[in-house]
Amino acid sequence: MGIISGLMGNAAETSVESVKKEYGKLLGSREEIIQAYQWVRDLMIFTDFRLILVDIQGATGKKVDYHSIPYKSIRHFAVESAGHFDFEAELKIWVSGMGTEPLVYTFSKDADVYKVQALLAECVGR
Repeated sequence: MGIISGLMGNAAETSVESVKKEYGKLLGSREEIIQAYQWVRDLMIFTDFRLILVDIQGATGKKVDYHSIPYKSIRHFAVESAGHFDFEAELKIWVSGMGTEPLVYTFSKDADVYKVQALLAECVGR
């Protein structure tokens, strides 16, 4: 992930191996990480069973929220981009039981949000 993209709040793809090393304790015995995207400190982890959102809070990062969203709870998702030369794109995810507002994540152009969308489509369609 580029430092400028990270500072601007844009996600970029990150190493599955490093995420597994750091967050492997969150996984079930047969669960595997498929892909991961990282902001400055926060993460979006795609596993073969669910989407895990890691929200690191505060200046020290001692408080961490782990949100587990089963793919069957995702009701709708969308990718929004201003065009071919846009520097970022948004992924919006509507989750059952979480109200009418979507979860919104901004991705740098390096992250290929269309690849993220295709992965999400594959996981939700299982």
